[in-house]
Amino acid sequence: MSFINSSALDDLARRLSDALPAPLRALGKDLEGNFKAVLQAQLGKLDLVTRQEFDVQAALLLRTQEQVKAMEERLKELEAKLPAP
Repeated sequence: MSFINSSALDDLARRLSDALPAPLRALGKDLEGNFKAVLQAQLGKLDLVTRQEFDVQAALLLRTQEQVKAMEERLKELEAKLPAP
C-alpha cells in the first residue's frame, strides 16, 4: 500500500475531522489519526495497482490487440487463397 500518497490521506483525514460537529472537533489530532488509520486499512484491502503498472498493462493490451488484428487480416488473406470446395 506504499503507493498511496500519504499526504493525500493526511488531507482527507483532516477534511473528515474538520467536517465533524464542533464538540467532536475538539478531539482534533486524535480523530485525524484514527481517520487516517481507518482509511489506510480499508484502502489496503482493495486490489489496487499503481498508475505505472496500469499504464504498462494498458500498453501491453493495446499491442496485443494490434497483433490479433494483424493475425486476423493475415488469416483472411490465406483463406482467400484456398481453393473453393
